[in-house]
Amino acid sequence: MQSTETLKAEHRGIERMLRILAQVSDRLEAGESVEGADLEQMVEFFQVFADRCHHAKEEDLLFVALEAEGIPRQGGPIGVMLHEHTMGRRYVQGMAQAAATYRSGDYSVGPRFAENARAYIALLRDHIEKEDNVLYPIADARLGPEEDRALVEGFEQVEEERIGQGRHEEFHQLLDRLEETYVRQPQR
Repeated sequence: MQSTETLKAEHRGIERMLRILAQVSDRLEAGESVEGADLEQMVEFFQVFADRCHHAKEEDLLFVALEAEGIPRQGGPIGVMLHEHTMGRRYVQGMAQAAATYRSGDYSVGPRFAENARAYIALLRDHIEKEDNVLYPIADARLGPEEDRALVEGFEQVEEERIGQGRHEEFHQLLDRLEETYVRQPQR
């Protein structure tokens, strides 16, 4: 199904940012400095790309379609995913508060940023695995071609309305830049 493939592709982008976030957390925990603006851009990626775009596609469209096919909202995989989205938002909020304080010059909050980041990384890695290997296969088995087409169209509308034209590409450029800065080590 094209709709679940779209969501899986977005997961790959989110996983890239999680790798960056892990490297940045290592630096902060070691007392090394990081650009405060980069911390805020990482947070923005999670708030806008992961939550406002990706999670909105799931919560407002995919989960609703699955409920219409008899998958209960509570007590099953949808309920677990919703709970984890809520938990993730709390960790991102913790990172956002620490990033703003860090950028204002109070570097003592670096470990607090890293603590929230580590919890978020662990949560999202597990969450993505459950969606890719449990929830999306259920969707692929239950939803037909018409439902899939409707989801794909809805996904495009979510992107356009919630994050804006070209924003997806901007986030991929951000990923490239941050990977170059924090993940890829210069060759000796």
